[in-house]
Amino acid sequence: MRGTSGADDQQRVLVQPLPFSVGRRPGCSMQLNYKTVSGNHADLTLEGGELWVTDLNSTNGTYVNGRRIAEPTQLREEDLLQFADLAFRVKSERRATTCQTMQEDVCDQALALVQFDRLMENRLVTPFYQPIVDMATGQYRGYEVLARSRLFGLESCSAMFNAAARLNMEVELSRMLRWEGVREGLTLPAGATLFVNTHPLEIRREGLVDSMARARQLSADVPIILEVHEAAITDPGEMRELRAQLKDLDIGVAYDDFGAGQTRLSELVEAPPDYLKFDISLIHEIDKAPPERQKMLASLVGMVIELGVNPLAEGVETAEEADVCRRMGFLTAQGYHFGRPAPVRQYQ
Repeated sequence: MRGTSGADDQQRVLVQPLPFSVGRRPGCSMQLNYKTVSGNHADLTLEGGELWVTDLNSTNGTYVNGRRIAEPTQLREEDLLQFADLAFRVKSERRATTCQTMQEDVCDQALALVQFDRLMENRLVTPFYQPIVDMATGQYRGYEVLARSRLFGLESCSAMFNAAARLNMEVELSRMLRWEGVREGLTLPAGATLFVNTHPLEIRREGLVDSMARARQLSADVPIILEVHEAAITDPGEMRELRAQLKDLDIGVAYDDFGAGQTRLSELVEAPPDYLKFDISLIHEIDKAPPERQKMLASLVGMVIELGVNPLAEGVETAEEADVCRRMGFLTAQGYHFGRPAPVRQYQ
């Protein structure tokens, strides 16, 4: 079997000798030291030349292709076998074909859809937070709320939304991630601003303001900024109305990924946000860019400040990029140079 715990590391486990026991207790054929795994979780056996799995009344269940099993279940090549949240792909050592990668990709996509129902129903996400710093002081000003999952095939935020798009559930996923991010973010240091994301489809549908009202009820004293992707900023009048509604909730607005698409400066004038997040494509290796490009970006930063908007540099990865952005006048920034996305416990 080939296994993954939801991170980038993988391991191969040879299922022999049989019977093969799986669990958290010492002495199991495969000992999995995870809290979600029971002491004696499951057994693998060979019957009639076929591999079978039996769940041993585990607390968090054994799953085959995303479905929890209650009786002994036969395993086949390419099946996804899960012990709680730990997933393994069933492989035969004797089989190797040039089609294997394509088969794995198709299978993984299908299984991600099966997993998505579990993700939503049980809210199996872990909010991650990336710091946003004040360029003048270097102090943390806030955190952008991101998300990860340990479910196989849905580990990253992009993977979750890829599955959601196939099911037309992008809006539902976006709201769930936002709620969980705000809920867990209440334990961050006092005064930290939470930057929460939207999906572009939310701007066109009802319910966004209501969902933010519920988030505000959950976090009455926490400063919140709602990030709107620049692809959704097409109607200045619509954005002015949204910002007014959010202002009544004491929630600010940030335009995300500025410079990656077609946002015009005129739209910034007609419906200015509180923050404007300059896309990483404008920031990457800005320290090595020609003087003309640096001058152009500095001019944009100055214009944004004149509008009363806080310019934020995204994707700052080196000290050299940070120094140039500071000289250009950026008031805030985020990126690996200042901190990678991490669970809330890292900032407590």
